[in-house]
This record gives sequence, C-alpha cells and structure tokens, in this order.
Amino acid sequence: QVELVESGGGSVQAGGSLTLSCAASTGTYGCRAWFRQAPGKQREGVAAVSPGGGITYYHDSVKGRFTISRDNDKNTVSLQMNSLKPEDTATYYCAASREGCGTGIWRLSGVYNSWGQGTQVTVSS
Repeated sequence: QVELVESGGGSVQAGGSLTLSCAASTGTYGCRAWFRQAPGKQREGVAAVSPGGGITYYHDSVKGRFTISRDNDKNTVSLQMNSLKPEDTATYYCAASREGCGTGIWRLSGVYNSWGQGTQVTVSS
C-alpha cells in the first residue's frame, strides 16, 4: 500500500490561486488523480494524469483553470488551481492507481487503491 500525503490546501478569495501537492511514499506507476468532496455531495474526480505524465484529464468545471502534473522522479503529483470559485470549496484527495488512466475510467474512485487523508480548500466570495 502506497502512502499519500497531501499539502497546500487553505483559504483564498474567489479569483485566487492555490497549488496542492501529493507526495507518495514509494514510486507509483499508474494513473494519479485528484478528487474532491464538498459537504453533502459525492466525491468527484477533478483531474488525472497518465503514468508518463503526457495525458491529462479534467472535470468540465475545472478545464482551463486547473493543471495537474506529476514528477515521477520525486513521486509527487501537483494540482495548480487558478481562478478559484466558491464552488471549488471542498476537501481534496490525492489518489493513486496501479492501472493506467482512460477516458471515463479516471473519474471512477474504485480504480484507485491508495488515497491521501485530504486537504481542505475554501474559496470565499
């Protein structure tokens, strides 16, 4: 089991930016993703990046605002979040899979076998 630790959450005003980071205890060679869960809502996939880092996937609501990237040498994944909106407020979770990403698959939480503890992002209007 890979241990994932998120960092970088916080509070920001609408229009601001935050960068989340996820450090893995060992190398992870499958799909890496960020999910989020707002109070009273289901967990949803925000973004994912392929094992080599060359293919990325995004939820429609964050396209053009968020950027996911990975550094396999450092076993880290980052999520750069720009133009934040109040509706982005949620707990953000890092996830790792042993499998590759795929259209329509990356957003399924059951694909991932390792999860971080979550980091809170709060965007005020």
